[in-house]
Amino acid sequence: MEEYILITFRTIVLYGLIILIFRLMGKREVGELSLLDLIVFMMIGEVAVLAIEDPYVDMLKAVFPMVLLMVLQVMLSWFSLKNKTFRDLIDGTPSVLVRHGRLMKNEMRRNRYNIDDLMQQLRDKDIFDMNDVEFAILEPSGMLTVLKKGREEGKLSLPLIMDGQIQYDHLKKLHKDEPWLRAEMEREGYSSLEKILFCSYENGQWYISGK
Repeated sequence: MEEYILITFRTIVLYGLIILIFRLMGKREVGELSLLDLIVFMMIGEVAVLAIEDPYVDMLKAVFPMVLLMVLQVMLSWFSLKNKTFRDLIDGTPSVLVRHGRLMKNEMRRNRYNIDDLMQQLRDKDIFDMNDVEFAILEPSGMLTVLKKGREEGKLSLPLIMDGQIQYDHLKKLHKDEPWLRAEMEREGYSSLEKILFCSYENGQWYISGK
């Protein structure tokens, strides 16, 4: 009986601790978890299970690795916010799988994404004909963003500057170059791109957020 009371107590304490840790690590939906978040969550859960299964393990020895994992995740998340290269490495980048109704086979192969997966997600969005798709973009979270035909590529809203860094691949998709972007930013009152946290362009309109 005493053992069951101890297990109940440890379960309640660890449950509350996990809720606190996840709140401190930030709010995200399950579909938006990065690879880093997922690994940390799984490891914390595994440590908690081991501590509950063996009620005679020192509680501090169970709590310490959980707190350590939380601190590590928060530090790496902060570094990810400051360094886009690291963020792209951990979270990945969006991939265009369909352009103007045509499959981008190299992108699908790179993402190990087959035609059955694509068609299923298109059907989930009430699209049954590939010719109706202007763009299908696979997001880092695994979600598929679909733009139906009727929207020009030049009007596709893409980030052009993130954390002060020019997104050259997005500029290329909009058929623009760096001198054009810098001239436009000068016109908007930004002499230095390093002062810009986020910038996107759509249909002649700018969205700019300074640091």
